[in-house]
Order: sequence, then structure tokens, then C-alpha cells
Amino acid sequence: MTQHRITSQEGRHMTVSTKFTAQALAVLVASALALTACTNASNTDANSKPASTGSAAATFDPGTLKKDEELAALVPAAIKSKGTLTIGITPTYAPAQFLSGPNNNTPVGYDIDFAKAIGTTLGLEIDLRPADFPSILPALGPKYDLGIASFTITQKRLQAVNFVSYFSAGTTWAVQKGNPKNFSLEDICGRSVGVQTGTTQEEPDLKERNEKCLAEGKKPIDVVSLKTQTDITTRLVNGSIDAMSADSPVIGYAAQQTNGAVEKIGDMYGAALAGIGIAKDDKALSEVIQKVVTKLMADGTYTKILDSWTVSDGAIAKSEVNPSVPS
Repeated sequence: MTQHRITSQEGRHMTVSTKFTAQALAVLVASALALTACTNASNTDANSKPASTGSAAATFDPGTLKKDEELAALVPAAIKSKGTLTIGITPTYAPAQFLSGPNNNTPVGYDIDFAKAIGTTLGLEIDLRPADFPSILPALGPKYDLGIASFTITQKRLQAVNFVSYFSAGTTWAVQKGNPKNFSLEDICGRSVGVQTGTTQEEPDLKERNEKCLAEGKKPIDVVSLKTQTDITTRLVNGSIDAMSADSPVIGYAAQQTNGAVEKIGDMYGAALAGIGIAKDDKALSEVIQKVVTKLMADGTYTKILDSWTVSDGAIAKSEVNPSVPS
């Protein structure tokens, strides 16, 4: 897996270096293609054209922060001794996290900025490891210290991992500009819908909608589940699916970066907390991360990060470990 090591030291800007192996290069190439929405043959029609993702926003400068000695002292010994936070990410979900830069190998986005801020505050390097979205939470502990990938906090997920809340987003839908296929959520049965694999949009939302279609004797929804959101956006721009569903910031960013080739339809619903994932048995690290997020909220860093990506509507007032969420 490609490792993006971002050195976090007091008074210094972070620098990024990338180490390649044959496997790592394959992952990076796949991620870079996802950023430009150039999907592979198994996921894209032969004549499809990629959706433009545009350029990244100016990212957060961790050099504006300093190590907090009191919080750093609370870091569990195992992490303190290695000096690094290993973080699972899925850099195909703009604007939360995606690859940018001259060679499309630099992770950027508000999730990445939060990772940088956490590392700097604790005086730790951060080792960003791209992975498939569904694979991150099960690997917390043995493989990753943190999972930062816009995870919606659900009761089911809380049974397996700890979460520190840091953002809020709901579900939003999008169609091609002008809605040429006359898509409507009130008439979704038999329509083709794109969704990223493993998201709450896929399950429970689309699963429950599909069950309703079948119970009413209607055609099932043609659910097109793909690993990357950018692949789904490409399909929508090219007209090979009728609509797509994703977190509200993702839909807003897709509309912006495709120059209006896709547009939001309907209102946002199901607003829910997003969380930073930590192994269930690592209470100490969970509490440290919550304290760091709280500090970032208090000193204004939290607001600066969200404002820079135009997602301040997702700000929350308080960060908690394992907050209460609806069933």
C-alpha cells in the first residue's frame, strides 16, 4: 500500500514523500485514475468520457500549529514509541479526501487536513495509507491507528469500533444537468442508481428502498455499486446511470467540479455524525483524539479547515467519543 508520510514537527511545514513497491504503485495508479474519473474497463463503458474533478482547494498549512505537550503526553506508549499515527484513508471521495498535485499522488481534502492537524498537535508523523473504504474499520488496531474516511457513525459500526465525532453530513441525490431522464425519488423502482460501495447510502438507504419496491411488486432498483465515488460521477455525467447518491458535501463538490454537468435533486435528508475510527479496545487513543478535535475547535483551526473547503455547514458544536446516534 502506498505510504504518504507527512512529517509533523513543531515550527516546520510538513513535507510529503512517497515510497513505491509494485503493489503500492498499482494502488496509487488506481487512485489517480479515480481522481481524474478515468475508470477501468470493468467499471466503465468503452466510450465513456471522464468527469472533470477540477483543481484542489488551498489546503491547511499545519505549520500554523504547534505541538501540545499536555496532549502529546497522553498518547499511548505504543504509538509514542514509533512516533507515527498510521491512518487508513480512501482518497476517492472529494472534497473529503482525494489525490491531487502534479502527479496526482498527494492526498488532499478536509479529512486529510484534519489528519495533519491531529498529527501536528500530538507531535507525531502521519502515515496515510490508501485502502478500499469497507476494509478500513475491520483493520483498526492491527493495521491502522485511525480510520479517517468520512465514516457515518451508526449503531452497527459502534459495536465494532470507537468513533470520535468531527463532522455532520446527510444524504443528497444528483442527476444529469436538467434531469433529462426525469428521475424522481418517488418513482425510483426500476431506475439505475450509482453509489459507493460500503456507504450508508448503499445500506441501509438503497437496500430499504429496494425492499419496498419488491414488496410492492415493482421492478428492483438497479444499484450500481462501485469502489470510488469518482467512477460513479463519471457514469452519471456520461448518462449510463439515472442518478447517484452520496454525502451532501460530495454531491455539492461534484456539481462544482463538473461545471454543472451534474446537479442536486431534492433536499438533503438523514443528517448524521461522521467519526474518526479507532479500535474498540483502544479507549486511551479514542480519548486523546477527542481532546485534540476539541482543541482544534476551540482555537479556530477546525473552522478554518471547513471554510477552506466550503463545507462549514457540516460543522458540529461538540466532539464526543461514541456519541449517541439514532438506530
